[in-house]
Amino acid sequence: MSSKNVLTGAKTFFPEVEFVPFEGKDSDNPFAFKYYNPAQLISGKSMADHFRFAIAYWHSFCGNGADPFGMPTRNMPWLNASNPMDRAKDKMDAAFEFITKIQAPYFCFHDFDLIEEGHSLVESEKRLQFIGDYAKEKMAASGVKVLWGTANLFSHPRYMNGAATNPDFSVVAYAAAQVKHALDISIQLGAENYVFWGGREGYLSLLNTDMKREVAHLATFLHAAKDYARSQGFKGHFFIEPKPAEPTKHQYDYDSATVIGFLKANGLENDFKLNIEVNHATLALHTFQHEFDQFPNNLGELTEAMLVILQAGGFQGGGVNFDAKIRRNSTDNTDLFLAHIGGMDTFARALIAADKIINKSAYVSLRNERYASFDSGDGALFEKGKLSLEDLHKLAGSSADPVQKSGKQELFENILNQYI
Repeated sequence: MSSKNVLTGAKTFFPEVEFVPFEGKDSDNPFAFKYYNPAQLISGKSMADHFRFAIAYWHSFCGNGADPFGMPTRNMPWLNASNPMDRAKDKMDAAFEFITKIQAPYFCFHDFDLIEEGHSLVESEKRLQFIGDYAKEKMAASGVKVLWGTANLFSHPRYMNGAATNPDFSVVAYAAAQVKHALDISIQLGAENYVFWGGREGYLSLLNTDMKREVAHLATFLHAAKDYARSQGFKGHFFIEPKPAEPTKHQYDYDSATVIGFLKANGLENDFKLNIEVNHATLALHTFQHEFDQFPNNLGELTEAMLVILQAGGFQGGGVNFDAKIRRNSTDNTDLFLAHIGGMDTFARALIAADKIINKSAYVSLRNERYASFDSGDGALFEKGKLSLEDLHKLAGSSADPVQKSGKQELFENILNQYI
């Protein structure tokens, strides 16, 4: 295969892969899509528009395979240069080579995924501006866009007690400055969204924590960031990423329901939506489809999730990014292609199955039938808030005991399995 980068003049880091085409389910080519056909229409939209796949900069091009018990296992030649500016450019060359070869329309990043943090706030800002200018060139040449940007407010020791919720105001101010820089580069690159991942916004013990005060500080911080971004012309969505207990023992953004309550309580619900990760849901003892670290490969689970997404009208301004590492013992750089191809194909198969379940099976009518008693009469009045507790008491007293009705879960599961 050719070793020429698809972006003229850039270094080549994946010479083994020319381009990842769609070849259909009968293809034996491991570097081809079997189900993900970007142009195929499902429910009136192309697969590309349904998913808006984005490549995660951090795990894919920064994650070296190290874990708490072992040294790095991945050889990433884009990190071999002697100075941070050249390393950042090489990493971006590798990223855009990968993104364009796999046909992903977007990428997403933390600020210090793009380039290493400087020795001062001023130096960090200069570095971000440098790599932002280079990214703009790459984006113009390739057509690749930014789905979302964010700031890493969790890795540096200064954030060991949180960022926006830190008990030390000087840390809160530093975090705000870092978010400003991240917002600036996100806006410069035309990011469609901006994410707040509260990796250490929580507490280890209530003995030394004023929880009420910290949560209030978080809300104030988010309002300030939102107001600044809007003043700079940012029109996109802000996202909160729910996370239950990693790395902080008790996270303030525990799960989706907790975050929604926080947003509504603090007047943030009109600007903020949710960025949901599978593993965070399982950490919170929820299922994937309840919430939304591995590349997706469970077709049944993903089909259930796509049923929810399709019936809600699809992604509302977001997309799909793979916040997932290849395994520690997957050490060939081509393994990164195989992981993404498998994940994108699994999403495509799930979308196809979910669309058929909705449009060809009895699934929707069966589920609606479970709630038919609320479609008219007293049930409809209750949904509209027209019945008092006394009214409900009177209705219950004048009727026989409710008849037991099966939830038919096995039937729903059988329908799912029939179409996948």
